[in-house]
Amino acid sequence: MTALSARPAARTAATSDYTCALVDGPWQHEFVSSGGSRFHVVVAGPESRTAPLVVLLHGYPQFWWAWRAQIPALADAGYRVAAMDVRGVGGSDKPPSGYGAPTRAADVAGVVRSLGRERAVVVGHGTGGMLAWAVAALHPATTTAVAALAAPHPARLRLGAGAVLTPAALRELAYLQVPTLPERALTRGDLVARTLDLGAASPLPDTAVELYLSAMRIPFAAHSAAEALRWAVRSTPRMDGRRFAAALRRPLEVPALQLQGGRDGFVRPDRADVDAHALVPDLRYELLPNAGHFLPEEAPDEVSAILLGWLARVSPVPAPA
Repeated sequence: MTALSARPAARTAATSDYTCALVDGPWQHEFVSSGGSRFHVVVAGPESRTAPLVVLLHGYPQFWWAWRAQIPALADAGYRVAAMDVRGVGGSDKPPSGYGAPTRAADVAGVVRSLGRERAVVVGHGTGGMLAWAVAALHPATTTAVAALAAPHPARLRLGAGAVLTPAALRELAYLQVPTLPERALTRGDLVARTLDLGAASPLPDTAVELYLSAMRIPFAAHSAAEALRWAVRSTPRMDGRRFAAALRRPLEVPALQLQGGRDGFVRPDRADVDAHALVPDLRYELLPNAGHFLPEEAPDEVSAILLGWLARVSPVPAPA
């Protein structure tokens, strides 16, 4: 397993509050527009339009840096990689509204277009994986293929989260519905560290936990993260939630990859693949038995290798002329 290190960019008096999200590495930081908001995107790999675009979506309570092992691995293989901070997180805008899955899926589709592409492979982890499924369902013309890590297809979750999520995940999801207190626990308490510990098979490095806490302390980031999870629960009986659920239940016409950790503290591995097998004709499902919820960090080499093998089939890099 590759050791992953934290190397936050240096702070200066002139930098903005989100400077902790501008981590140095073999990549570039860009800001692109989508739907009237500005999104922070970390890009790497060939700039040629012939290089397939892969968009990486992080989960809660993280930001783009969760993909730090996969970004150079995919870029070195010839892919154009864009790891984005989703709405309300890291260096991206944090508007007071728009945290429902349909709006955030439109954000991703808009970022693909702002990067000069019509289509991309969308890869997500955790809540970012749920968002990746939503992008594929709501914006199929933008999606070449979809990969979801530690993220069951959300059709089952819309009907009954208890069938797929562990008791620990259900307790945290219920707590996040409370006003104000979760934001305080995320920024001043131990909720970030506790969430990471509950989901992982073994503790993440202290440097990673500290960086995720710093990103959560960016003004309005904690509220934005909580609002996205509140929408997932509160929208269920509403018309917007019903329309979203109906869209999710349509079979996907694009290839999909689902990776699941066997020791995931939030997702029940024995039930994680049921809906994907029913709704995705072209599905590759793999279980990583010794990994927990945070697959890109707990099993970075294995995740990169599986992604590259799958990408070679669904969106291959063109051979040199």
